Amino acid sequence: MQKRKRILTGDRPTGKLHLGHYVGTLANRVLLQDEYDVCLLVADYHMLTTRNGKEHIQEVSQNARELILDYLSVGIEPDKTTIYIQSMVPEVAEIFLIFSMLVTVPRLQRVPTLKDVMRDLHIENPSAGLLNYPVLQAADILIVRADLVPVGKDQESHIEVCREIARRFNQLYGEVFPIPEGLFGGDGATLVGTDGNAKMSKSLDNAIFLSDDEQTVQKKVMGMYTDPTRLRATDPGHVEGNPVFAYHDAFNPDTAEVEELKERYRNGKVGDVEVKKKLIAALNTFLQPIRERRESYIAQAGVIDDIIQTGTATVGQEARETVSKMREAMGMNYYSA
Repeated sequence: MQKRKRILTGDRPTGKLHLGHYVGTLANRVLLQDEYDVCLLVADYHMLTTRNGKEHIQEVSQNARELILDYLSVGIEPDKTTIYIQSMVPEVAEIFLIFSMLVTVPRLQRVPTLKDVMRDLHIENPSAGLLNYPVLQAADILIVRADLVPVGKDQESHIEVCREIARRFNQLYGEVFPIPEGLFGGDGATLVGTDGNAKMSKSLDNAIFLSDDEQTVQKKVMGMYTDPTRLRATDPGHVEGNPVFAYHDAFNPDTAEVEELKERYRNGKVGDVEVKKKLIAALNTFLQPIRERRESYIAQAGVIDDIIQTGTATVGQEARETVSKMREAMGMNYYSA
């Protein structure tokens, strides 16, 4: 039997996941686990590049558990996907250090996402850690010798840095690493926030979370931004660019209903309240099995810790093998027995 290709992906433990994450990454990960060997990391080292206060670090344990509960609730299965905590694999730091010797500062300064992060977070003087974010990402990818990395187009430059590091190592010391490729298309889609601005984000308070109950979903949808040019229900409305219809397209499986609502909305024959009520029903229908799976896992004492320990042990073994191969190739095994 041909060995399945390996995928590496993950998230920073900064809070619960929302519908934007589902559209952007989670739905695709559920599909990928049936075709690939998937490693899914909780990237707490990466979090430190922009959130390194003690209060942030103290939140990691709970946030990691919430993150994993969200993974499980949407259908990611721990017997198909290896879930682990980045900082619990000490070899990550060693590989990161070695890789940092193989890439120049000017090369990292050309990564376009660095400027985007600095702009969005109002960072005037980036830390060396933020500059080295793609190098740490390369360590994550290559420590498990991943073949593929699901990313959006905005992360394509990070994958190229990883590929350059892998090629550089192989050229200098011998063939140890596969040259990973970005897996584009299924990952990286965005869902506009409930306020109609940018993408859905916890920090912008415009998110519907996978763990929200029915009443919370109702409150958030009823407060959603729609068409600001439409003053009365009898006024013709705009469907394009209207967040309520974007959510209908993403989560309402009754396409005939959605098309009818769009037609009536354009002709001024349906009000925002009716459109939103139908969206509330569709979202709660979509979220109900997710809520039920989440509650089922919560009821199983110790299951999250078991998943973390098992996944981290599996990746730890892979990491030790990778470091051994690296040291042997580099000639750094001079103290081996």
